[in-house]
Amino acid sequence: MVSTSIGRRDVVALTLAAAAWGLGTVVSKRAVEELPAISLLSVQLAASLVTLAVAARITGTSLRGSPPALSRLGILNPGIAYALSLIGLMTVSVSLSVMLWALEPLLILMLAAVFLRERVTMAFVGLSMVALAGMALLLYQPAASGQIVGISLTIAGVVCCAAYTVLTRRFLPGASDSTAPVVFAQQAHALGFALAVSIGLAVAGGQLLPGSVTPVGIASALGSGILYYAAAYWFYLSALRRVPASYAAVSFYLIPIFGVAGGYLFLGERLQPTQWAGIAIILSSTAAILWTTRKVSSRAETAVRPGLASGG
Repeated sequence: MVSTSIGRRDVVALTLAAAAWGLGTVVSKRAVEELPAISLLSVQLAASLVTLAVAARITGTSLRGSPPALSRLGILNPGIAYALSLIGLMTVSVSLSVMLWALEPLLILMLAAVFLRERVTMAFVGLSMVALAGMALLLYQPAASGQIVGISLTIAGVVCCAAYTVLTRRFLPGASDSTAPVVFAQQAHALGFALAVSIGLAVAGGQLLPGSVTPVGIASALGSGILYYAAAYWFYLSALRRVPASYAAVSFYLIPIFGVAGGYLFLGERLQPTQWAGIAIILSSTAAILWTTRKVSSRAETAVRPGLASGG
């Protein structure tokens, strides 16, 4: 698979990123009922930036130092990617959208193998396909539907996110000693993009704000922004600077589990037996990928040590 060592803290960071994205999706369900999609994206990004700035002030962390090229990737994701996804939701059901986003890990896997020269074994691909099957069981709804335009826009958003992961993995490790400046700069660019789109929609006569927003709607918009962008991207990029993009993408299989769990705990949703089976399959295949990765890493390190010892 890969011959690099995967640390426990990276596993924890990727799991926390998946949890933040999954739970953030649940909170976003409440916010999108009251706010238009592009306006919600702007509010979420603004909440994320304020949270990152406050956290940096408290911890004494500098938010400067992110290279311009790496910073501008924020326009690609979360800017363009989530704008396309939110617009696509106008004609695509939520369940179909989630199933289309399940293609992202496999796309990252292919792009990482081609452009980053990451070595991917057949076992890795096979276990990823098993995890994808588990996601299908967890998320599938017979009533899922959508128009071709919405499906195309959603897939375009998925491609943007996959390209973002591969490009960020390529430039992040040597670009900055801290993750915070990169996350902050990327999301600042994304917010600029979202505001530009909002202004364009306003000029075209689109509605940016509803007549009234409840306190729950405002809290949901702010909370989902903190979870979905500030927390998730910080955890994800913290791990991405040290682990292969193909491995980091495996964490995406866990996102629906946390999303469904959030719906179960906070929205009163109930799971069918097939969904429980899907969760079991996802967890088993993800654990197998982790185990085989660490096993390959350990063998690689053992093979290197004798040579080092004899050369010393």
